[in-house]
Amino acid sequence: MDFLFLSKLLPLFLYPLGFVCFSLLIALVLWWKFPRFLPIPIILALLVLFLSSNFFVSNLLVKSLEWQYLASPSSIDNAQAIVVLGGGIKPLVYPRPMIDLAEQGDRVIYASQLYKMKKSPLILVSGGRIPWKALESQSSEASDMTKLLVLLGVPESAIIKEGKSLNTYENAVNTRLILEEKGIKQIILVTSALHMPRSVKIFQKQGFDVIPAPTDFLVTEQDFIKDDSWQNIIINLFPNSTYLYNTNLALKEYLGIIIYKLKGWI
Repeated sequence: MDFLFLSKLLPLFLYPLGFVCFSLLIALVLWWKFPRFLPIPIILALLVLFLSSNFFVSNLLVKSLEWQYLASPSSIDNAQAIVVLGGGIKPLVYPRPMIDLAEQGDRVIYASQLYKMKKSPLILVSGGRIPWKALESQSSEASDMTKLLVLLGVPESAIIKEGKSLNTYENAVNTRLILEEKGIKQIILVTSALHMPRSVKIFQKQGFDVIPAPTDFLVTEQDFIKDDSWQNIIINLFPNSTYLYNTNLALKEYLGIIIYKLKGWI
């Protein structure tokens, strides 16, 4: 089995939902063979589920990644190229009437804004499609991002497509192969704030001078404004699927950083 498949499969057992399901399976076995140990995996599953879906735990975990590189559009220096990483585009597949933007689709919008602010004369979009998840007729994510950028007013002549990458490491390597031919080393890197710490390290490892331009923030200042109302406190103590999802994303990034370090990619 290749690295791409294993990198998608194995973490599922470590993420909160997978861990909880696995713990409950263990509980079923213990119920049959060793009933006196039954409470242990059940309590562990409940604890993990409660903490990972908690407002305070989730937001602090996400913030620890997202707030490492804070920069307003006006504070971002000019560079030779803007590099936009894929991951935020839903392809044109029936019954969608057009290419859709996912939560991370802010990357494309932000890149067009930076281009219009004349931060760089060139945009490189990087992203392929995982073969076992895409239809044969589907275009690469880079092609879809190009179409959206053109709709947003960026001339196609200012866009370079890199449509082979299937993970962040390949994004960086393939981008280097394209841009080094043009003598480009300084880039504005556009990706989700949660994804930025790992992305910066990977692109720096490939020899780029990286100017981070994070977008798609899940946690903002508004989430940390003090609210002493008893209604707000009670609601935030209850499990919430949104916070479970955000915790999952943060753990995915931390796990990715560990794996990429072990691989020597950062």
